[in-house]
Amino acid sequence: MEDQEILELYFSRRDEAIRETEKKYGGMCLQIANHILSCLEDAEECVNDAYLKAWNAIPPARPDRLGVWLGRVVRNTALNLWKKNHRKKRYTAGMEQLFSELEECIPSPASVDAALEEEELETLLNRWLAGLSGEDRILFLRRYWNCEALSRLEREYQMSHGKMAKKMYQLRRDLKAQLEKEGKVL
Repeated sequence: MEDQEILELYFSRRDEAIRETEKKYGGMCLQIANHILSCLEDAEECVNDAYLKAWNAIPPARPDRLGVWLGRVVRNTALNLWKKNHRKKRYTAGMEQLFSELEECIPSPASVDAALEEEELETLLNRWLAGLSGEDRILFLRRYWNCEALSRLEREYQMSHGKMAKKMYQLRRDLKAQLEKEGKVL
């Protein structure tokens, strides 16, 4: 079923909307949540919460690209659950490593004074991503947006651990240089 048809089901408030959303995007949503949470039960709970959020948001929202919009909802829901559980020390490694890799090139939220600063940072990040080759952009997003494990990316890209680590370091270094060039204090 096409996205517009699924959206019409939401606007008609038909339960079928959730089933069709799950059919089309369930695998993607579960994968995003599981990369972040590393716990299938929590990932499934997260995806169900995201479907509820979609039900409550549509209408009035009418996403142009339902899959992208839903992926963002799942990601944010998973990150919130991760933070909550991390405070309880339920998770140990995965996300900690991602955050530590990125903290050297992206200012912490505490140093960003207002929503305008966040929008400016988003614009800079999008411009930097647009300037990357397609392969590098996908690699960076898979690692730092989808939170995919380095070992999985190494297998798929057929790279050694050292070569992949160097590639990710170079991308982060380039991002940091671009942000500094644009006047972002790190």
